[in-house]
Amino acid sequence: MFPTGFRVKNMFQVRDNEPDYARLNDPDSKRHNRYGLPIEKAAEGDVLHGRSLNINGDGGVGANPNRYKQHGFYFNADNCIACHACEAACSEKNDNPAHIAFRSVGFVEGGTYPAYQRLNISMACNHCDNPVCLKGCPTRAYTKFAEYGAVLQDPDICFGCGYCTWVCPYNAPQLDPVQGQVSKCNMCVDRLEVGLKPACVSACLGKALDFGVVENIPANRQQAKTEIPGFPRSDITHPNIRFQQTRTTQREMVRVDSTAVKYHRHDNQDNFRPVVDAKHGFKREWSLGRLLGSHENAHIVFTLAAQTAMGAFAILLLGEWLGVASFNRLHAGAVYLPLLLIMLTLLALGLFKLNMHLGKPHRFYRGFYNLRLSPVSREIAGVSAFFAGLAGYAFFALFDGGFAAAVQTLFALLALLGTGLGGYYMYRLYRIPARPFWDHWQTAAAFAGTALALGSLLLALTALWFGSLSEDLGSKLVALTAAGLMLEGVGLLVHARTVGRQQSEGAASFYEQRTTFGKSYWLRNGLLISALLLAVGLALTGSAQPQVFALLALLALASAVIGRALFYVLVIPTTMPGAFFWKNQGFVEHAREVGLAAMPQLGVVYQRHHRFKLGELLETLRSTSLREKIMQVKCIITG
Repeated sequence: MFPTGFRVKNMFQVRDNEPDYARLNDPDSKRHNRYGLPIEKAAEGDVLHGRSLNINGDGGVGANPNRYKQHGFYFNADNCIACHACEAACSEKNDNPAHIAFRSVGFVEGGTYPAYQRLNISMACNHCDNPVCLKGCPTRAYTKFAEYGAVLQDPDICFGCGYCTWVCPYNAPQLDPVQGQVSKCNMCVDRLEVGLKPACVSACLGKALDFGVVENIPANRQQAKTEIPGFPRSDITHPNIRFQQTRTTQREMVRVDSTAVKYHRHDNQDNFRPVVDAKHGFKREWSLGRLLGSHENAHIVFTLAAQTAMGAFAILLLGEWLGVASFNRLHAGAVYLPLLLIMLTLLALGLFKLNMHLGKPHRFYRGFYNLRLSPVSREIAGVSAFFAGLAGYAFFALFDGGFAAAVQTLFALLALLGTGLGGYYMYRLYRIPARPFWDHWQTAAAFAGTALALGSLLLALTALWFGSLSEDLGSKLVALTAAGLMLEGVGLLVHARTVGRQQSEGAASFYEQRTTFGKSYWLRNGLLISALLLAVGLALTGSAQPQVFALLALLALASAVIGRALFYVLVIPTTMPGAFFWKNQGFVEHAREVGLAAMPQLGVVYQRHHRFKLGELLETLRSTSLREKIMQVKCIITG
């Protein structure tokens, strides 16, 4: 079944004068692709044979004899002149706004005059054999069809978390900041059904783009490479795109966008690997506006709040269950219930910020749809279980008696289970090969260190406020704080040594960390070291002065906030190069800062889907008719 939400137009009749280059033509094909996977996606007699894709209600079935074989794009880099006709044809067919493009043309450069060289790259969705977007999407908005091997996405199901845009190495899914939903290339399956190639291929002026059954080399072509300079690594998803690029290139091909990456060819290899391009120099900057004004601030609040609450609850409960006297006294004191309420409030704040970060916050429940595959769904389930367990545990703490205690224990076990699952998948969802800066065990060390350090400090400060912080309890909590800070510090040291030496976008992230955000980076390091030394000193001396604890908490929290902000703002994905303006993050930031984003023809817009909905809602409430108000508010909420 092909849902009507897919971004395709109605089936149409082939024109009588349709040129031959626009028609599919694959009389023969191989049985397996180069990765050993069968090209035939549904064998003869399979239940999938003969079904209709039901494109916008059309019940017809295409007569293409290769309908159930994996198709893919073929790009001849020798022929591409960067006319952008493919972009225009794609956007026109899919009725895309100026800031959304399913197909993009970027380029890399090499050499100097008179031996200057430019290599253009046109790319859309590659309809991969291993579509990580499908596995990552928590709402199950993606489907890989046996028909043509197309990976299709339904924007009506999407709730706008954008995780598919993180995991895709090719920047194929496009998150619309106005509509708050993702959409992408649909392989023009409606054209394939009537024997035509996709619109972008038919519009190509230089015959650089072609399309057909994967591994088939078009007429008058001689290569079928899987990589060319500037194309991201292909081992992550096994993309269904092949290349020809016969012209000899320079050893170094550079990007013209703001990304500090260039591509280097080794003497004994034919392929290129990303390395650091120190195009921004080596001057250290603060860049606090970019650091603290990131679009991912909701993730900063959520991860820090959730990890602090989880860490505090686990320490509190396990200390009590292990029979530690100081934790037992804390449980019996007046501070116990306020502690639980503070944890609940903190977690609720984090969940609220995360939910409002979605493009469609009212569709939050769809986050549970893909528990079988998506780490995001599993994280949501784990954190939700922790929240429910903590809420139930706090509620039954109000009652005495054996029954209340037994139920409270069950809720405690649920909260601990949610802590384990939620914490683990909160880490796993960041182990993304397409984002090398995150793809390191230091992410787990940072998250666990935050839970230990901030969780212990939350317990200590609350107990101190209520006069329940004994010397024994204080020393134990300070020791746990020091352990958490030490864990994070060791992880950061190893991460810096590992990522800084990589031949990947991770090394470029490390370069940005030392330059563009160099002063903020060293401020975080200084705060972390100061907090660690102070915690060790407190643990050795046994001091429990309120001012000292407050200073330790301030240092640890400031270090955590800056560190988590750096974590999000520094990551550089493995994506194709942009141009001077189009698909250039530096230009996007400039346009938003100076107001050029108000000109839609530039292809840049503000992150405004929440503000847009709120404005609609306020305008609706000014209407005169109560019935009209109710109906219009319903339309806005349901989208």
